[in-house]
Amino acid sequence: MATISKLSNPNPVASLSSSFKPRSSSSLKCFVGFPTRPGFSSKQVSSSSLSSINTHPFRGSLVVRCSLADGNGSSVKRTTLHDLYEKEGQSPWYDNLCRPVTDLLPLIASGVRGVTSNPAIFQKAISSSNAYNDQFRELVQSGKDIESAYWELVVKDIQDACKLFEPIYDQTDGGDGYVSVEVSPRLADDTNGTIEAAKYLYEVVDRPNVYIKIPATAPCIPSIKEVIANGISVNVTLIFSLARYEAVIDAYLDGLEASGLSDLSRVTSVASFFVSRVDTLIDKMLEMIGTPEALDLRGKAAVAQAALAYRLYQKKFSGPRWEALVKKGAKKQRLLWASTSVKNPAYPDTLYVAPLIGPDTVSTMPDQALQAFIDHGTVSRTIDANVSEAEGIYSALEKLGIDWGKVGSQLEDEGVESFKKSFDSLLDTLQEKANTLKFVIS
Repeated sequence: MATISKLSNPNPVASLSSSFKPRSSSSLKCFVGFPTRPGFSSKQVSSSSLSSINTHPFRGSLVVRCSLADGNGSSVKRTTLHDLYEKEGQSPWYDNLCRPVTDLLPLIASGVRGVTSNPAIFQKAISSSNAYNDQFRELVQSGKDIESAYWELVVKDIQDACKLFEPIYDQTDGGDGYVSVEVSPRLADDTNGTIEAAKYLYEVVDRPNVYIKIPATAPCIPSIKEVIANGISVNVTLIFSLARYEAVIDAYLDGLEASGLSDLSRVTSVASFFVSRVDTLIDKMLEMIGTPEALDLRGKAAVAQAALAYRLYQKKFSGPRWEALVKKGAKKQRLLWASTSVKNPAYPDTLYVAPLIGPDTVSTMPDQALQAFIDHGTVSRTIDANVSEAEGIYSALEKLGIDWGKVGSQLEDEGVESFKKSFDSLLDTLQEKANTLKFVIS
């Protein structure tokens, strides 16, 4: 079975479409709806109210559906996502991707400015849809093994999505409009393998607005530097601690400095700092401690650490070293808030979006979080509204015996393992699909 990282001289994928060909406008009608609850009163969750948790369960849904009918799609009104970007400088991205990618069009019209994907997202998309069958059948008939076929399915989706977001990329001079694709999760402990995989994906996707996702594992920190030095834009994923985040920033800066490029404006990056999973783990620890003080800190760790991450971002992207890079056109590595869906139904459904609004950041939201914020989100700068309170929460957790380093390591291990499981499961699903089609894969 081919492994993407081992293809030392990868050939361009002949069957990959070099140009995006959407369905004709006469046959595709897209609708988007943002239902709201009668009588709903929006209530913001801000950094300055970390100590209070108010539940606002969201019962509506963001409906995106396509019908094969003549006529034009319904118009999409201005949403809070437009205000999020225009008033506060935060880019709302969508944490999902599936076929047909034209389903993204109404989301783009509603204010979405980029897309993130991961092995779990593709596992769900490919295993639950027949939209990939025709291409998969052709790939298998042409002699592709299962993993090679998987990558071609993924690359086509990424290429087509990049085409849709290219106008945003152009309008912002490369500042926004990115689509992310992740290297194989099997390479999380392989420095050189990750570098080769990133180069390969960058080459075959061949779009200026693609981000190659690399995990922030210790072995991949040098990979990030090397890939950036090669002029490839990177989305660094699975960041769970401040210490690892600082290492990621340093890898980006080191890579820019090592690139030798006179113009750094087209080498960009985001650092995906995961949020909700932090609370999921720490809340369990607090419940085991069981004291009133511990229980009162539930649901506050993730946002507090994120606020301190933003402060670190401000510190690292200032001063003489950074200013020297700015003179060559360098852009800041934006903080991207990931894992923004609420896992605990007792918490507000915008808990990991509303308190993390700030300039030069990205919030990538899956359906649940996106629906909730469009329905009743409040746009206001909150990320640094009360840093002292965030410091107090962070320290209080340490005093209770919470080891932030161990929390980060455990979550990183679990994240990598989860993506590996999704990746392996999808390959098994594709093998079964090939067998069902009565193909023999050598």
